[in-house]
Amino acid sequence: MRTEALDRVRLVFTLFDADGNGVIEADDFELMAGRVVAAVPETDAAKRSTMQTAFRTFWTALADNLDANGDGKVSFEEFQAVVLDPEQFTAAIGEFAEALTAVADPDGDGLVERPAFVAVMTAIGFALPNIHALFDALEPVGTEQASVPVWAEAIKEYYSPDAAGTAGDLLVAAPVV
Repeated sequence: MRTEALDRVRLVFTLFDADGNGVIEADDFELMAGRVVAAVPETDAAKRSTMQTAFRTFWTALADNLDANGDGKVSFEEFQAVVLDPEQFTAAIGEFAEALTAVADPDGDGLVERPAFVAVMTAIGFALPNIHALFDALEPVGTEQASVPVWAEAIKEYYSPDAAGTAGDLLVAAPVV
């Protein structure tokens, strides 16, 4: 696993541990899903539901593969060992990426507006300067819209153990100023 991928895993673990208790649990995914859907209130109920389902699917994939003792918790050590395993998580990550980008595109035009992007990424817990740096790296159309498919692909790439120099690495770097 590349150093960049491990850095991304560390950050994601911290963010997925939404209640900050040092382990990831189903409640963390429910909490984060609630934050994300609340960030874009104009999104319709179907997209909100799909987003919540995607968070649950991601949790289920993690729990099924990592929670060996059945206690309903995933530690960082367990998380890093397999979250970047493309064979186990490609489907869950794909579903998550598609749902996240869809919830941020309430009008369904294939473009996400900067304010919606910022709201969703802030709800997840990323640093604001890094969020703007990522948005700019997605080669937005004009200056205030980014392509939903480009963003979805960047999310999938974020979880790739062999990827380096990705747009998502901007989320891991020291806050951009």
